[in-house]
Amino acid sequence: MGSRGAWGATVRWGLPLGAATLLLLLLPAAAVEKSPGVACSQNTNKTCQECLKNVSCLWCNTDKTCSDYPVSKILPPASLCALSSARWGVCWVNFEALIIAMSVVGGLVLLAVATCCYCCCRRKKSRKPDKSEEKAMREQEERRIRQEERRAEMKSRHDEIRKKYGLFKEENPYARFENN
Repeated sequence: MGSRGAWGATVRWGLPLGAATLLLLLLPAAAVEKSPGVACSQNTNKTCQECLKNVSCLWCNTDKTCSDYPVSKILPPASLCALSSARWGVCWVNFEALIIAMSVVGGLVLLAVATCCYCCCRRKKSRKPDKSEEKAMREQEERRIRQEERRAEMKSRHDEIRKKYGLFKEENPYARFENN
């Protein structure tokens, strides 16, 4: 096997590293359980860390409000908070940066997959025998055929000599005793 280049390592570790990074970003949010009875609006005008202790809360950095995350939508609507100011899970990552980062990671993964497919297709095409290999195989087949012809010719000559001197062995030695 040949050595793997830089792309092989990128493809192999790109997706797991991206998934691990996302997991580490969102792990503090998932580790904290929602305290029963505490509404997100109670943490308005407090700190981002206090608001995001509750996993279902969304912190808006512009007006320092803490509100329930709109679970019916994937992204919070602009009427609730701008993406560049919205925080969920951790205070140091906003939704805008998260979308950009995930787009870049997704693009890199797609590029890596496309590169692998291209390399595999090129390798598969190169497995076809080239002209020199085809010529060598043709010559080898011609030599084999000539050798078989010479063998058959030598066998027939030897058989003629055996018949001439009575040394020819019949297929069935009892065949000459049969009554026809």
